[in-house]
Amino acid sequence: MMEPVRSIAPGDWDCFVDRYPNAHVLQTSQWGALKTQFGWDVERVGLTQEGELIAGAQVLYRRLPLGLGRLAYVPKGPLVDWTAEGQLAALLSLLDGAARSRAAVALTLEPDLPDEPAHRERLRALGFRPSPFGSVQPRRTLIVDIASDQDSILAAMKSKTRYNTRLASRRGVTVREAAEADLPAFHALMSATAERDSFGAHSPAYYEAAYRLFAPQGRARLLLAEVEGEAAAAAMVFALPPRSWYFYGASGNAHREKMPSYLLQWEAMRWAKSEGCATYDLYGVPDEDVEKLEAEFTGRRDGLWPVYRFKRGFGGRLTRSVGAWDRVYAPLRYRLLATGYRLLAAWRQR
Repeated sequence: MMEPVRSIAPGDWDCFVDRYPNAHVLQTSQWGALKTQFGWDVERVGLTQEGELIAGAQVLYRRLPLGLGRLAYVPKGPLVDWTAEGQLAALLSLLDGAARSRAAVALTLEPDLPDEPAHRERLRALGFRPSPFGSVQPRRTLIVDIASDQDSILAAMKSKTRYNTRLASRRGVTVREAAEADLPAFHALMSATAERDSFGAHSPAYYEAAYRLFAPQGRARLLLAEVEGEAAAAAMVFALPPRSWYFYGASGNAHREKMPSYLLQWEAMRWAKSEGCATYDLYGVPDEDVEKLEAEFTGRRDGLWPVYRFKRGFGGRLTRSVGAWDRVYAPLRYRLLATGYRLLAAWRQR
């Protein structure tokens, strides 16, 4: 007999996430704690069987403008067996109750599922529709297999990337684990990247909070590439074995000819592998099919295209998630919100 649980303590939740097969780091309590520092509320609900959690979801809530209610959002979840009808129905009913109790306009799921017809049809059958607001997380990404030995990982890279990685070492680039005292250097690099590449960045306080929540738990590492003691590039990488993710990275304007970012990524992969991870998610490339990506990456400089040019060199398989899906509770407010979103998007394009 499955029993619903409306409030789950962070420690109990993380024990469940740790043992759940291929759970996503965005469902950890640390991610929920991070978002609560920047305008969100968090709630964890689940189902137990014989006193043990078997399914659940971390839900983030945020107030909408103009008194429209709240947004209820489940990033890379729920953690549920999508083929178990009873379990899935019970968990969605629990999520409905939680979201409605907080006056949510809709429940937005962004499941950690590949973009396949069977998954889209399943979501529609459950009363969800593709979100008109788009996905919060990148839908398309490159995932590098790091389960094999290091020579095999290097061999799977593009020859130019492999060359640049080795070149960085020959030109004096070193990579070390950064400490909290190095966060100002990370912020400076991030600011330089944002200005140079018109790149959206979080506030320094956000990255500091992410580091303090994840790094002491062994779920993240901040790596710094240096040339003669000067910071040249940095990356914050997250791990929840057997998976790891490259979320945040930056590079300065000095020493770029020494290819510090290439060696930095290689060392990040080596760290993730040492933590027991089998995959390294480069997290975010243009949402285009592989034919268009390969045909246009050399000439495109807008959006995520320069990022793809860099990331593709590390090999990996291109994947696309099913995206964000909404179950609507307040149709009128939902339409008002969607209209406002379309108008804002049109204004930004102009």
